[in-house]
Order: sequence, then C-alpha cells, then structure tokens
Amino acid sequence: MNVNSNNTALLVTDPQNDFLSEQGVTWELVGDSVKENRTIENIERLFKTAKDNGYDVFVSPHYYYPTDKGWMFGGTIEKIMHEINMFGRKSALSLEGFQGSGADWLERYKPYIEDGKTIIASPHKVYGPESNDLALQLRKRGIDKVILAGMSANLCVEAHLRELLEQGFEVAVVKDATAGARHPELGDGYEAAMANFGYIANAVLSTDEIVDSMEHPVSEAA
Repeated sequence: MNVNSNNTALLVTDPQNDFLSEQGVTWELVGDSVKENRTIENIERLFKTAKDNGYDVFVSPHYYYPTDKGWMFGGTIEKIMHEINMFGRKSALSLEGFQGSGADWLERYKPYIEDGKTIIASPHKVYGPESNDLALQLRKRGIDKVILAGMSANLCVEAHLRELLEQGFEVAVVKDATAGARHPELGDGYEAAMANFGYIANAVLSTDEIVDSMEHPVSEAA
C-alpha cells in the first residue's frame, strides 16, 4: 500500500483521556498494553508527521450523552462503558464539563487536533463508523487510503478497519499506535486484534515504517 498526501489520510480513533490518560476509567485494563507499545508517543509521532507532510488528519471520537443511557440492550463492553460513564458528555449541544474530562482529548494531542485543520467526525456510538459521517468526510476530500491508529485495538480500531474496507478504502493499521485491554476472563484484546489485522488489513506496519512512508512517499506511477 503506497501512501501519498494527495489521497491518503491519517485516521485516529478515540484519542481521549478515558483510554490514554492514567486517570482514565479504562487505564487499569489498557495501561500495560499502552505502555508496552508506546502507544501515546507513537500516536503523537503520527500526528506530527502527518501535519508536517501535508496529510489530512481525521479523528473519529466516541461520546455518550445522557439520552444514550436509555438504550435497552448492548454487548458486554458496551454495557460496561455505560456503567462507568466512559466518554460521557453533558449534551450533544454543550461542552460543559468537557475540558479535562474522560471524553476530552489527551492534552498532548490538542495542538494537533485543535489546529483548525483536523477533521473531527461526528461521534461513533458503539465501535464502528457506520453511525457517524467519517466515510462521507473522507470521500469529500478525495481520500481512498487510510492510515489507521488509535484506541482500542480489538474494538473501535478493528471495527473502523472492517467498515472502511467494506466501503472500498485501502487501510493500513499502525500496530504500535494502538493497544488493547487485558481482562482475566475476556482475554487480551491487543493480541486478538493483531491476528485479525494480519488477516484483513491491506498492511500492518510499525510507526517507524509508516512515518518513513509518509516522509518518503512512492508515486502512484511507481
């Protein structure tokens, strides 16, 4: 998969405190995986490289509003997210209490996300982008290749990978710019995702490899 700033974008899912801050509600489950992969640092390297080399940057965030508490059913992790108020916001129309909350961006990412150029999609609600405007935003900018990173590996990242592939995009996953939960009964989410990424993604690359590709793109003609 050749990347080029003309038709390739960086997409980061859920670069938010509840996943990536030590004060986040999931840190006990994801923290070890985040630290081992240097996920936080690698996502920042991707943001910086993309910005420095003229790539469009997209963020697909995860928010829940009080009205979402009225859902009548959900899967295992979906139920847990609601119970622990993960990604909770006061309202779709208000940022009251957002600053520094679990739903807010990790502080070190804000200069990249809040520069007025990053495209922030409407929130996805379970795991994948079927319920937000991400595909529309990508297509409207002529993007057909996606560099995918973010949280968490076997949930939102994998769900975005699968849907974008079904929508006709080429997708490269950055394997050390994501991480997954480790649960005594449910297992290691990161290891589960790595197996699936290898089977279905167009490419599975390290941060070093994708940074080099963005800095030294190969022309489509080549």
